[in-house]
Amino acid sequence: MQIRLVDKVEDISSADFKNKYYNTKIPLVITGLAKQWPGFHKWNWDYFIAIVGETRVGVYNNNKSDAFTTINKADDYMKFGDYLQLVKAGPLELRIFLFNIFQHAPGLVNDFTWPVHLMTGYVKKYPMLFVGGEGSITHMHFDIDMSHILHTQFIGKKRVLLFPHEEQYKLYRKPWEVLSMANYTRYYENFDYNSFPATRLAKGYEVILEHGDTLFMPAGFWHHMEYIESGFAMSLRALQNDLGGKLNGAWKLFGMRGIDSLMKKTAPHWWYNLKKEKLYAQASKEIEQL
Repeated sequence: MQIRLVDKVEDISSADFKNKYYNTKIPLVITGLAKQWPGFHKWNWDYFIAIVGETRVGVYNNNKSDAFTTINKADDYMKFGDYLQLVKAGPLELRIFLFNIFQHAPGLVNDFTWPVHLMTGYVKKYPMLFVGGEGSITHMHFDIDMSHILHTQFIGKKRVLLFPHEEQYKLYRKPWEVLSMANYTRYYENFDYNSFPATRLAKGYEVILEHGDTLFMPAGFWHHMEYIESGFAMSLRALQNDLGGKLNGAWKLFGMRGIDSLMKKTAPHWWYNLKKEKLYAQASKEIEQL
């Protein structure tokens, strides 16, 4: 992998953001954006436990999906407050993602401001919370709706590995899925290049997010996240401006996912082996093009 650090700025003008990052689809970390929000100071474990602790949520372990796993299927369910107590107690390889906490506590939307000076098209019904215990992992994937993301870290630190969408075949993307066949866990220490040689060619970015950092992830960007410390983050999603981008996201969300889920139920082993054969063929072409 050919990795460079994500650019970081304290603040950025609308023009610079659009010209240097949004239009060019380059990630960026803005360190000062969230510090202006009330939530920067208010949001913590005990605050969330008090207001939405009784809400039942799905939790996810560190296991990678297999031939039978339907996308976004939870590994277990528990009360949000009980989960957060476990997170507070120490390392926990369980995480929560795409939790719309704002449906259960609408007043929380007053604790942040939509950054409309940076981009438009926000899906304001769905600001999402992501929580992970120390040691939990979000395996390499891209977001199925192909939205632009502003991902703000609150408590804790996490390491993020990013790649442009067009690097998908070097990353061994599973056809009809948003996931990679390769396991990027602790990639910075030991990655299996023997099994996934095309990954050596992939050009991407890396950053460690801390309290208050807001990461701009352009539409379709691949990302792998490892929680260095227990923490949580909020994602604000914005649809792409062009019709093609919107239609691409809609197809993946409602068409591609449905077909993949159906095939996993009806012919899981055949479907898995077919996808595996195709992804290795695509990766080989990337190597041959050198």
